[in-house]
Amino acid sequence: MNLLFLIACGATEEATPEVTSPKEEPVTQSLRIYSGRGESLVGELFKEAEKDLNLKIEVQYGKTNEMVTRILTEGEQSPADIIFAQDSGHLGALSNQNILAELPDELFADIHQQFKDDANRWIGTSGRLRVLVYDSKRLKPEELPQGLKDLADPKWKGRIGWAPTNGSFLSHVSALRHIWGEAETEAWLKGVQANEPQVHPKNSPQVKAVDEGTLEIGWVNHYYLHRLKKESNAKNYSFPTAKDPGNILMLAGAGIRKGSPNQKQAQILLKWLVSPK
Repeated sequence: MNLLFLIACGATEEATPEVTSPKEEPVTQSLRIYSGRGESLVGELFKEAEKDLNLKIEVQYGKTNEMVTRILTEGEQSPADIIFAQDSGHLGALSNQNILAELPDELFADIHQQFKDDANRWIGTSGRLRVLVYDSKRLKPEELPQGLKDLADPKWKGRIGWAPTNGSFLSHVSALRHIWGEAETEAWLKGVQANEPQVHPKNSPQVKAVDEGTLEIGWVNHYYLHRLKKESNAKNYSFPTAKDPGNILMLAGAGIRKGSPNQKQAQILLKWLVSPK
């Protein structure tokens, strides 16, 4: 992305001598971000943005629901310029409550329609795939569940894991409620629960358990496997039917608080976040 900064210089009258003053350092603009994405994932991103854009960026980290609750509670007094959310559902909620500013069309020039709000109030910045991670020493791909519903099959009793308090898990279940409906989703969850899944606090312990051979199948986000930084028996698996509800791409994204006094600077940062770099 190329950013063009235009500096307008005022003209003086011809008879008036130009008065010079000691050269001053350019003023660095400052932005405040409430981030539901963890510092380990996006901290370096913001440091890079500071250098590229000459913006001072202050980030407060927390879980997305905490950041959203804070910005709602603070109302017009909120110091936040940008909300950076782990999932698009929370951004949709803020959009529906008229908390987010409408973004200019140019910001979405290279963004697929799927990855933006219909009202132009938030923009998708990255995606993570929901997948199964499995022990390739114990299972062949053709032996794996052919659809997400198969995890409720009694044949998988004691062989699967999940992280029911994890944010991505909860977002995926919310999507299932939309796709399948409340009753069907509840019945499926009860079926999986009857299979006595190993309960983990988050995704990475499932991947580790599969890698160590203590779990056959976990239900996770795709990138945790790649963070092992080594060759592993653990492999990622997507269901063979493309439109299976297990094959969901979950968006992280950002929006600008409607009352922020730094709209232009915030738009510059959002444009940078979706640039090729």
